[in-house]
Amino acid sequence: MEEGDLRLNWARDHMDVVAAIRKRFVNEQPFKGIRIGMALHVEAKTGIFALLLKEGGANVRLSSCNPLSSDDSVVAALKKTYGMKVFAKKGETREEYYSNLNSVLDHSPNILIDDGGDLVRLVHTERKDLISGMYGGNEETTTGVVRLRSMAKAGALKFPMFDVNDAQMKHFFDNRYGTGQSVLDGFMHATNLLVAGKKVVVGGYGFCGRGIAMRMHGLGGNVTVTEVDPIKAIEAVMDGFRVARMHDALADADIVVTATGMKNVITTKDLDKAKNGVVLSNAGHFNNEINFEDLEKNCVKKERVRGDVVRYHLKSGNYVDLISEGRLVNLASGQGHPVEIMDMSFAIQALVAEYLAKNHESLEPDLYSVPQEIDQEVAKIKLSSLGVQIDRYSEEQKKYLESWEEGT
Repeated sequence: MEEGDLRLNWARDHMDVVAAIRKRFVNEQPFKGIRIGMALHVEAKTGIFALLLKEGGANVRLSSCNPLSSDDSVVAALKKTYGMKVFAKKGETREEYYSNLNSVLDHSPNILIDDGGDLVRLVHTERKDLISGMYGGNEETTTGVVRLRSMAKAGALKFPMFDVNDAQMKHFFDNRYGTGQSVLDGFMHATNLLVAGKKVVVGGYGFCGRGIAMRMHGLGGNVTVTEVDPIKAIEAVMDGFRVARMHDALADADIVVTATGMKNVITTKDLDKAKNGVVLSNAGHFNNEINFEDLEKNCVKKERVRGDVVRYHLKSGNYVDLISEGRLVNLASGQGHPVEIMDMSFAIQALVAEYLAKNHESLEPDLYSVPQEIDQEVAKIKLSSLGVQIDRYSEEQKKYLESWEEGT
């Protein structure tokens, strides 16, 4: 059996929530006659998700949402073993990346499943002819949701989209525990360096940043958080972390991980004051948090010092080491989120796609939250798979919740 098949089988064996949904999808065929276009990180867990939709009756096409995040062995297995239309490879050029996205759109999908917003953007700019046949879609990550919010606010969004990123069963676990573990996996694979005793800077204290800071601290790192949101900054302080401005934090940082969803969090102007030999990495969707083009343009010399690590010599005389061109370190240099985490995230996306298939005619073009019942269903299936039982309100307690007359 080929490596890609082994990876797909391993993921399937550990995705209990998706397995429960698969049983119903195979029986009910909720996507019969529906075309689904996907742009996600093409690796084993994503493959099982795509196969789930196919098993539910969908005509599926899949591309990557990042030039460096595809697992070529999984791509090959999806094509050869399952006959799926997949347009992805690790190390795509910009031209190949957009060609692959357009290949997904060439079959006029009814539902889009996007990560980062590039599929949706293309439909709204270069492929407007597809809008009339679009039921809607869902967006998985913070960066894409920021784009969608801007589109919805400007009245530019032409079909309903669901904000999967902010579903409770997604960001509570995927963004925090998934990112926390997978960033460490990518960092270790790329560098084989020790974290304990190092000064670690985490850019951003959203759920992703919280997870990274928590895991870096757990390995003995001395963590500093940078933030623009005063409330999140206070939360980081209360959680026991030092908080500083990025420009100041870089002065003695050994390791930096950005996770903000914002561009130019670190520029060469910031790096002029950085500690010599600092290792830079990014956990945000695009490789613009650490200004890669700025670094390429303004370095004196660059050299590859380890498989995924390039050393940039700066005009200041110091050097910095950048992992995987500043792209998603957990996927460009690691294996992505743990299987059980993506089991829950992809379960939500599958159920949202089903919701769209059934309800799209009644939905106006807008950005929607994931229905609470979908969050609850995924949570219940997950608890059942873990063998965990929880309490329920008694009838007396339900009445108490609804009463305002009863005193203390």
